[in-house]
Amino acid sequence: MNKKRVYWFCQIIGWSMFVLINSFIAISEQKLDANYLISLILQTLYFIASTHFFRYIIIKRGWLRLYMAQLIPKVFMSVAALAVINYCVLLMITYLLDEFNLELGINITYILFNIFSSMVLYLLWSLIYFMYHYVENYNTSLKYDASINEIKLNQLKSQLNPHFIFNALNSIRALVNEDPAKAKSAITQLSNILRNSLIMDKQKLIHFNDELRTVKDYLELESIRFEERLRTEMIIDPLSETFRVPPLMMQTLVENGIKHGISTLVDGGWIKINTIVSDGILLIHIRNSGQYVNGMQKEYGGLGLENTRERLKLIYGDGATFSIKNESNNCVLTEVKIPEMK
Repeated sequence: MNKKRVYWFCQIIGWSMFVLINSFIAISEQKLDANYLISLILQTLYFIASTHFFRYIIIKRGWLRLYMAQLIPKVFMSVAALAVINYCVLLMITYLLDEFNLELGINITYILFNIFSSMVLYLLWSLIYFMYHYVENYNTSLKYDASINEIKLNQLKSQLNPHFIFNALNSIRALVNEDPAKAKSAITQLSNILRNSLIMDKQKLIHFNDELRTVKDYLELESIRFEERLRTEMIIDPLSETFRVPPLMMQTLVENGIKHGISTLVDGGWIKINTIVSDGILLIHIRNSGQYVNGMQKEYGGLGLENTRERLKLIYGDGATFSIKNESNNCVLTEVKIPEMK
């Protein structure tokens, strides 16, 4: 059951209970008649409408992301306003049903009792609503942690696997005698990548520039192995540095392009990375030589790509998108859209 269905299920069940409880009380006090039942149903419909509007305000103004100290005053003020409006609606209903009592309607005790009763109902609704979302966010956090653990295990097969480390060390060994300075630089680059891989169990997001440095280190290492068979190009929007991205996400996608695209071509190929920032969205394009066979993800780095999809979904929800496709006969385009985290 999706969130929308859960919400309306709880609304209907909760307010139906309100009708039943009040009906039983009225029966026990011998007050239940047609007018009372109509009044109760109309008031319940108003409660449903007003709490739905309250939910709209909560979502629209981002109250679910507020700290408790910021949230509580806003909720109390809103609940008080809703309770006052609810009392006015109640007076209108009694007037329409020809049961309006002016003397009772302006009685301070009666007014305060009705407003307080409505506030209790609204507060109870708010408590249930916010508790549901806090529990859901907590479960999402647990799911994220579990996914990160799974990703760490999968890295041996997809991202920083023994095969990559073996190739990098062999390339460095070949440089030790012929170009010691370059070998020393390569060791530094490899250690940077390995160190950054450890960030995954500590941080969900890192600065874009830190991720870009990892990508550059990785490409430098691969250029030792491929030599002139690997050509690279980067066009980075300066505004990209204001964004935070999942660690090793770009490195995984770049590695995927090299491993399943460029390395399969006799003459090698190129990989191009460019970013664009527009309307609070970071657009990352990674292009590489080769062909992507749609529906054959397992043959085209499926494990790394699936990890990327899952991480983006867990961190950004529906705010981020990921796709991979053939842009031309000899170009695979990987596209990631990431929203700015407030």
